[in-house]
Amino acid sequence: MRDTILIVDDQSENRDVLREALEGEYKIHEASDGVEAMEYIQENEEDIALVLLDLIMPRMSGTETLLLLHDKKLMDNYPVIICTGDNSLKIVEKCFSYGMSDFIRKPYEKELLPYRVRNVISNFNELKQSREESEKSKVMMQRANALLKQYSEKMKKDNANIIDSLGTIVEYRNTENHDHIRRVKAFSKVLATHMMNEFPEYELTEEKVELIYSASALHDLGKIMIPDNILFKPGKYTSDEFDYMKSHTIRGYDIIQKIAANWDKDMMEYCSDIARYHHEKYDGRGYADGLVGDEIPISAQIVSVADCFEALIGESIYKKAYEFDVAYQMIINGDCGAFNPKLLEAFRNSEEEFKEIAKKVDPENTPEDMIGETNLSDM
Repeated sequence: MRDTILIVDDQSENRDVLREALEGEYKIHEASDGVEAMEYIQENEEDIALVLLDLIMPRMSGTETLLLLHDKKLMDNYPVIICTGDNSLKIVEKCFSYGMSDFIRKPYEKELLPYRVRNVISNFNELKQSREESEKSKVMMQRANALLKQYSEKMKKDNANIIDSLGTIVEYRNTENHDHIRRVKAFSKVLATHMMNEFPEYELTEEKVELIYSASALHDLGKIMIPDNILFKPGKYTSDEFDYMKSHTIRGYDIIQKIAANWDKDMMEYCSDIARYHHEKYDGRGYADGLVGDEIPISAQIVSVADCFEALIGESIYKKAYEFDVAYQMIINGDCGAFNPKLLEAFRNSEEEFKEIAKKVDPENTPEDMIGETNLSDM
């Protein structure tokens, strides 16, 4: 228990005045200079409630003692009051810079001493308690943040595993092109990065780019609900068949809504938007909801271009692969429907990166052989 006041002064009469004013309320220990005071402090540090420190003393002065207490961080545990007859403000300022709590001028006003000491100790302890509580709160907050970070990382990992698993299921149903999802993800990331850098009005960030990259794997999730006789039909769809095929956007959205209760909120939103809206067109002629312009979430707009381009350069049961340059120009010319002009600018700027991703594509037929084999605007 801190109940001892240490009086440090080389003049015994000064120590007597301080002791008589304070004893009874506190235990008193006296030291005649800084050296003696430090010896006592080293052995009895936990008992000290306050130090009354004279400035002018032999062997070790008050300022030297104060600086030593400061350097050893001992004044974090108790206050120090300087006792001085010096009227120089420079000395007082110097002592405050070393961590002094207050100062008392000599000759002492004996009647006021107990109040000054009591107030200094009380204020110091309140401040110390506040600091300790603040530090505890800080530690608790750091622990809570660490746990939240661990939980968030686990959730992201779980989300990624779920998405990869669902993407694999969709991929297995696509017997003609097992690289489709991998390339759509890569194209989507490139486009999203360009949109982030070139069009800040869409407020994309690196984190959102990663969300688009991951969520794009589920753009065709609803196709697992489409019967094989429609999904793998080599010829042209009937009107009813095409309507059923288009329903994969809503079906994918519904699946995500049902399974994503424990998903990260942002991940669920991006997966849902991409699944439902990746066949919308900028002029309102897409499906499933006929959205126009930027009514379509930018994530879905990005994946729409990536999906369409990959479908062009990839081979399927109803078409052969287009050469890269031809497919690129078809997107820009609007042969596959209307896209956001800003997105098309980002698409143009990403050509070299798209070529790197598409290196494995090896078209077996010429553009003339393929024109008219499929309804490009439905991609």
